[in-house]
Amino acid sequence: MKLYVLSGYIQEILLVEYPDKLLLLDGCSRADVTTVLNFISNTLSRSPSDLKLITVTHMHPDHAGAANKLRKLTGCNIACAKKDTQWYRGFSGKLMHITDILLTRYVANKMQKRQRWLWYSSTLKADIQLTDGDLLPGFDDWQVLTTPGHTDRDISLYHLPSKRVYIADLIVATKKGFIPPFPIFYPNNYQKSLKKIASLAPSSVILAHGGEVTITNEQINSIQKKAPTEPMTHWRLIQSKLKQICFSR
Repeated sequence: MKLYVLSGYIQEILLVEYPDKLLLLDGCSRADVTTVLNFISNTLSRSPSDLKLITVTHMHPDHAGAANKLRKLTGCNIACAKKDTQWYRGFSGKLMHITDILLTRYVANKMQKRQRWLWYSSTLKADIQLTDGDLLPGFDDWQVLTTPGHTDRDISLYHLPSKRVYIADLIVATKKGFIPPFPIFYPNNYQKSLKKIASLAPSSVILAHGGEVTITNEQINSIQKKAPTEPMTHWRLIQSKLKQICFSR
């Protein structure tokens, strides 16, 4: 198994190579389709059809945005957490979907990335639904861990032989250190998810925003203290900003 960490539009892309197949650990952003295909064809000298599975850890634009397009181009399967409903459901879900795409564009601008096409479907029809403890079909050296908090359907992927774990957005690396992500819809579940990762005692942790790092239990404890005790969502953030403006006046 070879793990390649590629520089994506606003996040790291995790591509896993085996002699006879490829695995993409997350669905990237819509802007990353060409990056993934070019790396497979030009760097690995392999056929795009060697990509057999994409896992989507959650539905945000930089984790699900390229999944449908890559499935169409390569014939791969898509796997995600087993849920009865779509994340972006109803009218409020559609608004949140648009907001998340705009937030992705904002982050890209902060990173001085040129504007790219980011629109993707707000719904995902997965070929495979995953539950806690499952082994990835066709890639049974990877175990699925449910790690909700950021959303209701976040999953992490634990490589059993090497004890490395990809945790997507559970933790974010910044210049000032490790912090919780935004948003956090389920703060209690978020705390449990951090404890689940700490209990693994992984050899390394792979972040969607920060790459492969080593995190100590003390650092995880610090992240837990920084995490909100109430949901920190788009609407609550807007309410907070409006209150600040009103009080300042």
